[in-house]
Amino acid sequence: MQVHQYKNNGYNMILDVPSGSVHVADDVLYDAVAVMRDGGDADKVRETLAGSYPAEEIEEALEEIGTLKSEGSLFSEEPYSPAIDRFSKAPTVVKALCLHIAHDCNLACRYCFAEEGEYHGRRALMSLEVGKKALDFLVKNSGYRQNLEVDFFGGEPLMNWEVVKQLVAYGHELEEKTKDTVAPKKFRFTLTTNGVLLNDEIMEFCNREMHNVVLSIDGRKEVHDRMRPFRKGQGSYDLILPKFLKFAKMRNELGLQYYVRGTYTHWNLDFAEDVLHLADLGFDQISVEPVVAPPTEDYAIRPEDVPCLREQYDCLAKEMIRRKKEGKGFNFFHFMIDLTGGPCVYKRLSGCGSGTEYLAVTPWGDFYPCHQFVGTEDFLLGNVDEGVVRQDIVAEFKKVNVYSKKECRSCFSRFYCSGGCAANSYNFTGGINDVYEIGCQLQKKRVECAIMLKAAEAELEP
Repeated sequence: MQVHQYKNNGYNMILDVPSGSVHVADDVLYDAVAVMRDGGDADKVRETLAGSYPAEEIEEALEEIGTLKSEGSLFSEEPYSPAIDRFSKAPTVVKALCLHIAHDCNLACRYCFAEEGEYHGRRALMSLEVGKKALDFLVKNSGYRQNLEVDFFGGEPLMNWEVVKQLVAYGHELEEKTKDTVAPKKFRFTLTTNGVLLNDEIMEFCNREMHNVVLSIDGRKEVHDRMRPFRKGQGSYDLILPKFLKFAKMRNELGLQYYVRGTYTHWNLDFAEDVLHLADLGFDQISVEPVVAPPTEDYAIRPEDVPCLREQYDCLAKEMIRRKKEGKGFNFFHFMIDLTGGPCVYKRLSGCGSGTEYLAVTPWGDFYPCHQFVGTEDFLLGNVDEGVVRQDIVAEFKKVNVYSKKECRSCFSRFYCSGGCAANSYNFTGGINDVYEIGCQLQKKRVECAIMLKAAEAELEP
């Protein structure tokens, strides 16, 4: 049993962690639950709260707690831990590939983990042959799964645009070939771009073929240009912004998915202003995420930055409520939580599926657990010709879950962050089954804000 309580923006929030039930409580119920959460019984509640609330209100709170317990939405039992071994021993089914279509880039982003597209190796463009083999591998290893995801990534994928188009066409050929099988395949393509080479022809193609597009922009001009310049130092904001605004407008009008994706660093701890800047420009699907970098970098998030960043998330959540009331709402991806049942149990326990369901493919066809492991030879899984040959590495990734990490077992946000990022864990602790502490603290605050936003949105419903 685990209950998490917190106060945010005037709301008394109670989260029953095992069941995922959320309750917005008045003061007496909130305090009564706190007493019982700490081991007290009904008599202890009466004794503790006697000087603060009328007896009849205390009894009403106790009756409500009893009802919620009987419904399984308060002080419920842990539901998943007995099943985790079954998930970790299940056959591996690959559902998504990150195709590194270009290990090259036309920007020199200061925080780029990919070293301007080189990924600790050499600059290269993926050939059509390698890309086709990767899609063949995905179809062959996807079992009965029908929807397959392919992200064209880099570096900057538009530097290899012709191959992107040819691989989309090949994907449609594979769809046609499998349409009469027991598991007909359907590809959902995504493109991530810095926008430098974006033009009308590319936008029109993406609007026909790309399930989603991710547009990289960090926020305010001075923030963006500081971290995302060209190699000679000139900023890229003025070049990409008009293109992104046009592209986003087109996608919205067609009912297609997109989002702008930014990164904040030590140099813009007031990152909520960057989120709001993007919203004011007209973008309504926004993700701005903390940089993950070695502490030796001057732009790295530091432990002493965390209190300020937590306040920024609170401020952003409050402003989002105000704007929604005015009809100017937008989505912030770190505040998007499904409280109605999703995602699936396996994903709640083990996250993105890197190294198992999700693989990255280099331009020359090597497999890695995800894009952040590319170039780290200890995690080289195989290649498009031989398939995944390092099943020992896959087995280690299948063991990573919220119960295998001691820091996660009692954390209230474990079923929302699913244990965090394996690559961040490796880069900061040397192992994939630990946690990146700064990221963990920020994630907890994001979950609290996201749940509070759900309560506020419920009040706005007619």
